[in-house]
Amino acid sequence: MGPSVSVAVIGAGVAGLCAARELKSEGHRVVLFEKASCIGGTWAYDPRVESDPLSLDPDREIVHGSLYRSLRTNLPRQLMGFSDYPFVKRQNGDPRTFPGHEEVLRFLNEFATEFGLVELGRFNTEVVRVTRVGTRSDKWLVESKTRGSDSVSREVFEAVVVCAGNFVEPEIAPVEGE
Repeated sequence: MGPSVSVAVIGAGVAGLCAARELKSEGHRVVLFEKASCIGGTWAYDPRVESDPLSLDPDREIVHGSLYRSLRTNLPRQLMGFSDYPFVKRQNGDPRTFPGHEEVLRFLNEFATEFGLVELGRFNTEVVRVTRVGTRSDKWLVESKTRGSDSVSREVFEAVVVCAGNFVEPEIAPVEGE
């Protein structure tokens, strides 16, 4: 194991939680940034709907979420777990092979709690910019804003892992003639 470094992990969805756990287990100092108020990423259901579903209005309120209330997974739970932390059927849980999003989120919360990842999190905190410190530096400046605040926090990390999802804004293909 090499020397311990400070690492910013951006996003507390599945990928961010896995990255944070592995980095922490290797002895690194991890800060987990999450724009939402909870872990789960795309699995954290929000009943709100954007007023501009095509994301054309730059001033719209962005609703971070792509779930719908009745969503079920399209992967069996046996494939959604981790090699050392399986996604098993829980007592009083969904008995079906393809669970609903509520159970996936519960699984992720249990995972985060068991591996001490929740206390690494800075929730309601959006990373607004990441830049290299100097031209020959191995350090990164991470600028973030806490929801409800106009001030920008600046911190230097030795590594950054970006695990921000791609399901917030739709990709609209240009169609010739429209």
